[in-house]
Amino acid sequence: MSKAYRSREIVEGLDRAGMRAHLKAIGVLDQELGKPFIGIVNSWNEMHPGHMHLRELAAEVKKGVIMAGGVPFEFNTIALCDGITQGHSGMCYVLPSRELIADSIEVVAQGQKLDGLVFIAGCDKIVPGMLMAQLRLNLPSIMVTGGPMLPGHINGRELAIYEVREAVGKFKRGEISKQELKQMEDEICPTAGSCAMMGTANTMSCLAEVLGLTLPGMATTHAVYSRKKRQAKESGARVVQLVEEALTPASIVGRKSFENALRVTAAIGGSTNTLLHLPAIAHELGIAVTPDDFEQFSRSTPCLTKIKPSGNHTLLDFDRAGGIPVLMKELGDKNLHLDQQTVSGKCWREIVKDVVNLNPEVIRSEDNPYAPQGGLAVLKGNLAPRGAVVKQSALAEGMKVFRGRAHTFDSQEEAVEAILNGEIKGGEAIVIRYEGPKGGPGMREMLAATSVLMGTGLGENTALITDGRFSGATRGPCVGHISPEAALGGTIAAIEDGDLITIDIPARKIEVDLSEEEIKRRLAGKTFVRKHKKSSYLSRYSLLVDTVDKGAVLKHKL
Repeated sequence: MSKAYRSREIVEGLDRAGMRAHLKAIGVLDQELGKPFIGIVNSWNEMHPGHMHLRELAAEVKKGVIMAGGVPFEFNTIALCDGITQGHSGMCYVLPSRELIADSIEVVAQGQKLDGLVFIAGCDKIVPGMLMAQLRLNLPSIMVTGGPMLPGHINGRELAIYEVREAVGKFKRGEISKQELKQMEDEICPTAGSCAMMGTANTMSCLAEVLGLTLPGMATTHAVYSRKKRQAKESGARVVQLVEEALTPASIVGRKSFENALRVTAAIGGSTNTLLHLPAIAHELGIAVTPDDFEQFSRSTPCLTKIKPSGNHTLLDFDRAGGIPVLMKELGDKNLHLDQQTVSGKCWREIVKDVVNLNPEVIRSEDNPYAPQGGLAVLKGNLAPRGAVVKQSALAEGMKVFRGRAHTFDSQEEAVEAILNGEIKGGEAIVIRYEGPKGGPGMREMLAATSVLMGTGLGENTALITDGRFSGATRGPCVGHISPEAALGGTIAAIEDGDLITIDIPARKIEVDLSEEEIKRRLAGKTFVRKHKKSSYLSRYSLLVDTVDKGAVLKHKL
């Protein structure tokens, strides 16, 4: 038996007879005990489309592992659907689930001494949670992302899920019929896969590929394609080779890898949630990624794609044009570190050398960008001293500088009710607070609020400001991640109805027209809200979670 595999600790020696007996009880043969043990981490579940097909991919991964001489052991972790948790208290659990995912994988991989791992994930918090575990464990490993669903095809138009949410507001305004709304509901999600847009799920899948932790082309291969099955099988075979080569994530991923990810985030107009996830993933390697890094790279990176919700192209268009390898080729040496290695055994320079841009309108060149700057902008000012973020690529030109009076709410539900009841006037600044990591707790997405804002026709003249966060589907004048949050005594807690708020995206400023003395006076008399104290997990999470500008990771001690 080889001493190279750490699984020998549970199978080698006379005193390990009991362990071998347990393995034989599940069908392991004597001749398999000397082979590498590969964990297949599967987030399959029955309740949402992003993960309903992952058993099929796991089966292909196992075939690849066996083909290459390994022994596969599949185990599961949790996976919440952001779409199903929108607009109610269930969303409080979504961001906190990221830490549970990472921790649960660590427990199994370390407890059962696996030699290598294949991570199979599809949606918003599951991909980053698994990436955190992948870097934390630093075992030879590879990720298989589940792939996007095909876009909905309705009356000659290709649509994504956010459009049916916005259609609810249009129905209430009498712009579409009940039958039209029902048709969208029935047809907008036609297959398995992550939502068909550049939301958080697909953004993070793209960044997993950029970091070098998946096979090239993985992120945009759609869930229902046979190519995805082949990629899964290839990944299973490749992880056995990674074990033999002792090639770990830390030997592939470094500071330059994260700089590549920051560039690509900007170029694809990625989700604002990357400001939470990239810092948390980098944290596992002791690398600091800050809001200032996002701002620096977004300012100096052209936006080369306009994928829904920022534009009219779909993930299918992006894939057909060539996906991430083509986009990285268009960014080139000027913007990227193309000598960074990947789990494929090739560096990015080798990978992009022969790829061809099959649709230069979907993936533009650097000298013909959609915009000279990237999709995200980090704002600072007395309203957000530690920063806030807006998806400027999904914003009307006329809203890039905004001044309006505050209309304040202490929860998303209150704001949504006010919008639907016609209480919000065009030109106001809707302020939703106590939705941050500690105050929410869990930092809910405000997609219910942004959807009805757009659907009721207020999205072109009304701003929304929050210490919560936004779905990758969000578009319009929406500023999130206000830090410090209200529950920590941030300025947002001091705002009152009628206060004048200024958002200046070109200048990267967000201000409330109050003196420092007035802000301090108001905060001195405030009782700061923290919700869901009856939840055991959310209470512990609220105590341990760090600030949003540090990725909302869990601190090891109070």
